[in-house]
Amino acid sequence: MSIAKFFRNISSEMRKVSWPKKKELTSYTITVVVTVVLLALFFVVVDLGISSLIKLILK
Repeated sequence: MSIAKFFRNISSEMRKVSWPKKKELTSYTITVVVTVVLLALFFVVVDLGISSLIKLILK
């Protein structure tokens, strides 16, 4: 397969892709950011809890 054919195939496939609309993309982005923030907060709380527990055990 030649390089030119490869890129023609890529171009053809990219035209078939269903790209999200601006409203959908905004909604997905907000969902991802909120999820990441919540998970980060969860892991901070878990880390602080484990650190406190270890400090109590080692005293």
